[in-house]
Amino acid sequence: MKNRAVPIFVVPFGALFIAFYLVPIGYAIVQSLYKVERSGTFGPVREVFGGLDQYQRVFQDGPFWASLGRVAAFGVVQVPVMLGVALILALLLDSGLVKGRRFFRLAFFVPYAIPGVIAAIMWGFLYSPNLSPLKPVTGAIDFLSADLVLWSMANVVTWVYVGYNMLIIYSALLAVPTEVYEAARMDGAGQFRIAWSIKIPLVLPAIVLTTVFSIIGTLQLLAEPQVFRSFSSAVTSTYTPNLTVYSTSSIPNFNLAAAFSVVLALTTFVLSFAFLRATQRRSAEQ
Repeated sequence: MKNRAVPIFVVPFGALFIAFYLVPIGYAIVQSLYKVERSGTFGPVREVFGGLDQYQRVFQDGPFWASLGRVAAFGVVQVPVMLGVALILALLLDSGLVKGRRFFRLAFFVPYAIPGVIAAIMWGFLYSPNLSPLKPVTGAIDFLSADLVLWSMANVVTWVYVGYNMLIIYSALLAVPTEVYEAARMDGAGQFRIAWSIKIPLVLPAIVLTTVFSIIGTLQLLAEPQVFRSFSSAVTSTYTPNLTVYSTSSIPNFNLAAAFSVVLALTTFVLSFAFLRATQRRSAEQ
């Protein structure tokens, strides 16, 4: 009876996984192996097999690799800050020092309920010197300049996702048996010592999970730069890898866009896998 129940739960997920994940990936790979040719200046367009021609163009595309470097710098700074704030908020909610935990738990999560495009538009208006209600600040600091616009977007992403990551870590904290904390208090440990020596090590898998999600999300950065193009000339059509894919497909050059997508997906996989391997190796050594 148990063996019969397994397909009931596995088949729906498997069908959706194949239809909406594996099939699109396979289609993108196939599309990336073709190229468009035109007979003469105004001749008919035809799609022919090009092999790795599109990938050669990808690896020779300077703006694409510059955009990868840009989001790498974005992730190195933004991800630790966001997860650090999320961890502190989760520890505060779990400490018992904060009254009204239900209210604050909801308040921290509310920004995540706002669509990313709406959040980017809202913050874009706040940053804009001509539109912002904080003109003394935006007049003195140009948050939309070439030097600061990337970090202005990092602030938007942090504001949106810190509550989401906080809930994941907080849920892991709730799963820790209270007897562990009681034993630590009996040994004379204070709140800070319990948080540092017990809580953080026990929720490390949740922190690793949120870090992997954040790495993937960083490389998929699209809504914020797309919206900020309306506010800042410093954001170009190739500012992030996903924006490069979007702009290339709008030309339209679907084959080259597919090649960009495949390379970006492989880069995301390699970085995420490398981070997981590094954390697993460190855990095994300890």
